[in-house]
Amino acid sequence: MGKQMTEMLKGTLEGLVLAVLSVQSAYGYEITAWLREQGFADIAEGTVYALLVRIEQRGLVDVQRVPSEKGPPRKVYSLNASGRASLDEFWVTWDFLSDRISHLKPQGHHR
Repeated sequence: MGKQMTEMLKGTLEGLVLAVLSVQSAYGYEITAWLREQGFADIAEGTVYALLVRIEQRGLVDVQRVPSEKGPPRKVYSLNASGRASLDEFWVTWDFLSDRISHLKPQGHHR
């Protein structure tokens, strides 16, 4: 992944993780695996885990410890009301930015 893609992804990863959790509760590895399946192949597990710690500290998710067959209990994250509000704000911001950016893109410019 190029540097520009990495930087853009950093700015949107929280919204992506909240979007995943809006569909279903999940633990860190599940979130990372789903994002990779969606084409975000270079996302590191450590990046997702660090983000989960931050959104937990900010009160955007509820956490439940679930026994694991191997090792310590897993932390399963669920989006709460504050997280849904943050996700709604993310989508409003995303729509605004993508609309503005599309107006800047020259016509006929495709990749």
